[in-house]
Amino acid sequence: MFLAAPCNQKFSQLRIEISDGHAEVSFEVTPDLRHAAGGVHGAYFFKALDDAAFFAASSMVEDVFMLTAELSIQFLRPLTEGRVTSTGRVTKAGKTLFFVDSVVTREDGEEVGRGRGSFTRSKMPLGEIALYR
Repeated sequence: MFLAAPCNQKFSQLRIEISDGHAEVSFEVTPDLRHAAGGVHGAYFFKALDDAAFFAASSMVEDVFMLTAELSIQFLRPLTEGRVTSTGRVTKAGKTLFFVDSVVTREDGEEVGRGRGSFTRSKMPLGEIALYR
């Protein structure tokens, strides 16, 4: 579902690994992800943090699609090239609301961004999503 989503087609060498309460998303920085000053645009930082957190929360729910309720991010350092990895980890799971922390690192392991958010269960059954099948 993730790899087939139209919004992910522009990412080079996109990978995802998901386990219970944990997810890792990685991709290569390409020139089209950069802003005018040469760094990766903040929208892609947000997407990397949101994707890892979303799938960490989703790994704990088997019946419905999850939704991002809120996500705050911190930009720690600029990112200009190489492989980017975002890791999400559920810190608290409730019946309808899941709290997740996520971190974006460069390929040398240095943190470049952090996120903290909450994710909620939607009313949309996973079986009704075409890309899920």
